[in-house]
Amino acid sequence: MNYMNNVQLLEMSKKKLTNRRGRHRVIVHDDNHNTFDHVINSLMDVCGHGYLQSVQCATITHMSSKCAVYTDSYDECIQVQRELQSLGITVSIEKC
Repeated sequence: MNYMNNVQLLEMSKKKLTNRRGRHRVIVHDDNHNTFDHVINSLMDVCGHGYLQSVQCATITHMSSKCAVYTDSYDECIQVQRELQSLGITVSIEKC
């Protein structure tokens, strides 16, 4: 029989909550299908960046393959991740 006891389930829940605590960051990854203008406009619309900051993030992403574009709680980062993904931007979240 393949089941978990209550202690194991509780431990798993604690780990999930612990991983979601604290600061997280949204990372934009370089890809071959989004234009600089699309990434810049997306960062301005979703993350609230100004034009210069968006250009810098797009350039860093292009040169380094990734760039942290947003830092906040896990729940806020998930929302930003979903919005950027809906615009076709390749993103991930990592804990700070």
